[in-house]
Amino acid sequence: MWMPVFPRDIDFALATAVAGVALLLVVMLNLAAAKSVQPKKIAWLLKARELIVELIREKHCHPLLVRLAWHDAGTYDQQHAHLPWPAAGGAIGSVRFSKELNAAPNGGLSKGVGLLEPIKLACPDVSWADLIQMASATAIELAGGPRIPMRYGRLDADSSPEQSVEPFGLPEANPSEDPAAHLRWVFGKYGMGDKEIVALSGAHTLGRAFKERSGAVPNGAGEEGATKYTGSACCPMGGDAKAAAKFMPGGKSWTPNWLRFDNSYFSLGGKADPDSLIAFPTDRVLETDPGFKPFFDKYAASEAAFFADYAAAHARLSEQGSKFSPPEGIRL
Repeated sequence: MWMPVFPRDIDFALATAVAGVALLLVVMLNLAAAKSVQPKKIAWLLKARELIVELIREKHCHPLLVRLAWHDAGTYDQQHAHLPWPAAGGAIGSVRFSKELNAAPNGGLSKGVGLLEPIKLACPDVSWADLIQMASATAIELAGGPRIPMRYGRLDADSSPEQSVEPFGLPEANPSEDPAAHLRWVFGKYGMGDKEIVALSGAHTLGRAFKERSGAVPNGAGEEGATKYTGSACCPMGGDAKAAAKFMPGGKSWTPNWLRFDNSYFSLGGKADPDSLIAFPTDRVLETDPGFKPFFDKYAASEAAFFADYAAAHARLSEQGSKFSPPEGIRL
């Protein structure tokens, strides 16, 4: 049926068409801009990773960088996720601010931030949040661990969120409550379950605890605080005399080869020497709790299974609370 077309209808149709074309042009321009920016961002990220590799190979600071990233991402609390970003905390780079960096749970982490500062200056387009998480994932891989499927493009928080209060919801070595309940409370804030708890605990295959940092062990820095695995005579640098000269003895480790990422945290289990190796209540409970034990035993029997579950859990932890630009993130 024929209907008359009035001038007002023509004007409306024309205006709608023009608006549609304009919107399409804006979208196309934004996509073109994004495509031109992303290669530059990727180049900066690749440069940062190259510098991180050099840093780790020179300083053998794998454990410190892993702990730094953990204590940034680990502040996340999904109960605050409904608030404007970055109120929920997480991998937002806020660990670099004095409120968090100078707090007791983060003892010694100022050294990690200091190690990354020259890289941040050399790669200004890489956010602190990305740099911290990249350093951790790279450290795991260089220590012999799995390649972590990371995304980048995290935005930095301008300050530590007011909702983030010491001790920032981080795991405690000697909690006042039941250790299993404590671990489930901490990881519950991340939306994680027993498998992720056990897998991520396996990162303790790296590193040492110090009296001056966590205060959880009586072993301090220096030869007098060393165990048979952390003294200068048993430097874990693979016979590299130059590296050994930079090695700080002391502290107490969870595993004998505490610069190698493997499944020895699990395979040693209850056979670990308590005088020389750490076994906090939050470590021991993984072997006894009915929910944790199946995963502990699985990882003790299979390093491949541990690596697979660890890589997935690490990637998930590294994105807690993060805001990405572009929203889908950047893969290298």
